[in-house]
Amino acid sequence: MNIPSTLKTTGRAALLGSLALAALGSVAAFAQEAAAAAPAATPAPVLDTGNTAWMLTSTALVLMMTIPGLALFYGGMVRKKNVLATIMQSFAITCLVTVLWFMFGYSLAFSTNDSAGLNNYIGGFSKFFHHGITVSTLWAPGVANIPEFVFSMFQMTFAIITPALIAGAFAERMKFSALLIFMTLWLLFVYAPIAHWVWGGGFLGSWGVLDFAGGTVVHINAGVAGLVCALVLGKREGYGTTNMAPHNLVYSVIGASLLWVGWFGFNAGSELAADGVAGAAMMNTQVATAAAALAWMFAEWIVAKKPSVLGIISGAVAGLVAVTPASGFVNPTGAFIVGIVAGVVCYLSAVKVKHALGYDDSLDAFGVHGVGGVVGALLTGALADPAINALGKGASVVTQFYGIIFTIAWTAIATFVILYIVKALVGLRPTTQEEVEGLDISQHGEVVP
Repeated sequence: MNIPSTLKTTGRAALLGSLALAALGSVAAFAQEAAAAAPAATPAPVLDTGNTAWMLTSTALVLMMTIPGLALFYGGMVRKKNVLATIMQSFAITCLVTVLWFMFGYSLAFSTNDSAGLNNYIGGFSKFFHHGITVSTLWAPGVANIPEFVFSMFQMTFAIITPALIAGAFAERMKFSALLIFMTLWLLFVYAPIAHWVWGGGFLGSWGVLDFAGGTVVHINAGVAGLVCALVLGKREGYGTTNMAPHNLVYSVIGASLLWVGWFGFNAGSELAADGVAGAAMMNTQVATAAAALAWMFAEWIVAKKPSVLGIISGAVAGLVAVTPASGFVNPTGAFIVGIVAGVVCYLSAVKVKHALGYDDSLDAFGVHGVGGVVGALLTGALADPAINALGKGASVVTQFYGIIFTIAWTAIATFVILYIVKALVGLRPTTQEEVEGLDISQHGEVVP
């Protein structure tokens, strides 16, 4: 059949148009399929206001643990002539460590060292003076989403209370000038490295050592350092022959109560989020503390025939210490076990073992914090419940033991060296006469009327 040329032209145009439309349709369909197959773009992390509010609260609670909590707890247990000096130590350490943490400590503990090998042991220098951190910088973006300033401040309160705990071991017998130099060196060369080892990307954390809120970093660290200080400084003048009973246990009860309340920020805050694990940590803290206080009280009642106020508050602190590494890993039954064991073991350590060995750990920094920290760290390995925290699935008593040994070794050696450096610079102890008169008047020129 003879087709007119005009129709031939129109037909070819229609055919080409159809082919073009078909091609465009195929491309569009392919694009839609590719878009469906491609993963959606991950939104940029944004600040979590709920987590941030909880962390701001927790930070204030932990700061309260040192001032006025620990200051009153320790201040009430010394003799009246040393109460101001003892409280001054906690307050001055708070000020000193704040400045050191801002300048150097945070970076050494929580930044990444440029050398991968060195990063196993110490952080880098990149965040000295908090360089590079802004109001928009988040810590753990995509996980906690809290401001890095808040995280640093939270960790600062841990860095404050740890050296303040050490002071309990040498209470009533260290020069104030020596204390300031010692604490400066100790924070930078002992606390910051160990915090990095466990929490900042160092080798103990990579090995799987579990320390939810500071059993190793804070309590074993401070307790062992306290024992070394007590041994190097020697006993207080008149130890064993002079009455050294606490001058005001009401102060100590108030201080212990503030420690207990503040510890909820210490433990539950260490989750860095307002979630179920934080709730478990809070419950575990309460259960373990109460159980330990009762365990110490009944142990003392059986042995000494009377339950003392000093005993029950010391037991509560022992429970707080021991549950610290375990709080975010164990269930409440595990926390109950931790508390009972810690109460009995710390009573024996602080009362019986100390007297048997004859060292003068004035306010039982080692007997409660060192020993309680070891108990808690080991029981974390034994009792961790993956249903509470998935990280507890790989818990191991052997791994926990390795963490304890490395911490004890470094803390003991470094503390010993630092003490002798300070001794060479300014001396460690006041004169015998100044110590007998009391540190309040000899070191600060003040007395409690």
